Order: sequence, then C-alpha cells, then structure tokens
Amino acid sequence: MGEPPFFARKGVPPSGCPLERNMTGMKPISRQYKAIFYIILSAFCFAVMNLCVRMSGDIPAFQKSFFRNLVAVFFAAIVLLRNKSGFRWQKGNLKFLLLRATAGTVGIVCNFYALGHIPLSDASILNKMSPFFVILFSFFLLKERLTIWQGTAVGLAFVGALFVIKPSFQNVAVVPSAIGLLGGMAAGFAYTMVRILGQRHENGSLIVFFFSAFSCLSMLPFLIFDFHPMTWQQVLILLGAGLAATGGQFSITAAYFHAPAREISVYDYSQIIFATLLGVIFLGELPDLYSVIGYVIIIAMAVLMFLYNNNKPPFRHKKSEQ
Repeated sequence: MGEPPFFARKGVPPSGCPLERNMTGMKPISRQYKAIFYIILSAFCFAVMNLCVRMSGDIPAFQKSFFRNLVAVFFAAIVLLRNKSGFRWQKGNLKFLLLRATAGTVGIVCNFYALGHIPLSDASILNKMSPFFVILFSFFLLKERLTIWQGTAVGLAFVGALFVIKPSFQNVAVVPSAIGLLGGMAAGFAYTMVRILGQRHENGSLIVFFFSAFSCLSMLPFLIFDFHPMTWQQVLILLGAGLAATGGQFSITAAYFHAPAREISVYDYSQIIFATLLGVIFLGELPDLYSVIGYVIIIAMAVLMFLYNNNKPPFRHKKSEQ
C-alpha cells in the first residue's frame, strides 16, 4: 500500500529524508523527469508488494501485515539513527501519530485481505481510492475548501468503485471488495493525518517508523494466539513484500522531493497497469469488463483532478486566460 508524503506536496523534503542531501542543484525540468521516474518506480514496487502478498498463500492478513511492516521498521530506524534525529516526536503530535498508525494498520490489513480474495488489479484500484477519501477527510477535518469539480470527481470515482465491486447477492466477492474499499478509506484517513503531521513539522522518517512499529506491535497478539506455520518460501515471499514496500516508500518520498504532488501524482496510477500485467503473467488473472470500466472511470477522475490541481483546461480560471 502506497503512503504519499503529503508534507512534501510543495516540493519541500520531509525532515529526515535520506535523499535530501544528494539531490540539489538540478534544473527544474530534470527534477520533474526524475520525480516522474521515482513515482513510477514506487508504483511498480507497491504492485510487486501486492503480488508477493497474494503469492504468499493462505495466511491471515494480520500475519502478512506483520512481516510487511517488520522490514520497514528496521529501514526507518536505520535512517533515524544515521540522521541522528532521534525517536522522539514533537510536542502535541502523539495523538495524530496514533490516529495515523491505527488507520494505516487497518488499511493494510483490509488491503491484504482483499488481495487474498479478489483479482490483484481490483484490489489495487480499490486501494487507489484513498486520494479521493483524502479530499473528503480534508474537507471535514481540516476545513479545506471542496470545489464542485472535486466533489464531482469524488462522486464519479465512487461510481467507478461500484463497477469494480459489482454489488449483488450473487457476487461472492462483494464482501472482500467492500473490505478493499474500506482499506482505501482507512488509508485516506491515515494520509490526512500525515498531512496534519507535516503541517506540524514532524519528522518524516519518524512517522514511517512509528506507523510500522505500531502496526507490528498491534499484530503481535494475533500472531501469538493464531499463528499459521509458514514454509521458508512463504517467509521469503513476505520478506520480499516488505522490501518492495520499503523501496516503494523511499521512492515516493524521493519523487515528492523533486516535484510537488500536483505535478506528478497522476503517475502513481501506473500501479494499476503494473498490477494488471503482473496478475496476468503470474496469476493468470484477467479483469472482467465491469472492472475495466471501473478502472477507466477512477483513473479518468484522477487525471481530471491532476489537470484541475495544475489549473489547466478545462479548469483554467477566466482571470488566467486574460
């Protein structure tokens, strides 16, 4: 599951970013191309993570989540130690860290559960509903303005999600699909908390570490009382999922270091293309017509939001045309 650093949306790297020291003095166009490369790389990494989770077999979602975050804990801790920034959060930020960690953990578990029951591409697109939930949560929690264009895009994105879920009594996958959508909603809430923490100048690496450690600790009771034995192949696959997730996290951080989100965020939806291809190649999964229609609608809304955020036609204000 991808975690966009909203604290870097204006092109300012988060505190503690491991790439901060080595990526300065570059031409704007070069920076944008590098940002696009990094965000597409992160999309590929998260698609690989989802594939590994799917291929790990019949293991409970909480167990998969534990191993996925265990790798991230160590990497984030190494970054904090190298930067000598410590493991203490700033005053007043604990409640937001807890909300971010709780929602993020719920989002991962829901996403992993969906990955075990519906096609890889379906689970990926439902998880990519999170940016639209961010818009809603930002409106209700941060009192950010919700324009007609944004509201319309959110509404149509939900229509696209319904095409993917295909709600009916005959569809046995409707419950896993709904849980996948719930995971996207939880991720959207988590990203909103990240945005608040960014505004409060919290250390970016600390946010990653706190979330990953919290998620591992919250999974421990389930792991102890309902542990499912794994083969060494399953352990390696889940560790591979953790490595892919970590690579995706650092890649997306590098992407938003080089360019603001409004210029590159739409490229994150390349994950759907990677997920579909990986599903076809490794799992023999082909999305049905309704799912494809849903993909098109959701991605189209993401493109429209991209154009809107960049103030391009057909959204250009009259004053800018004069």
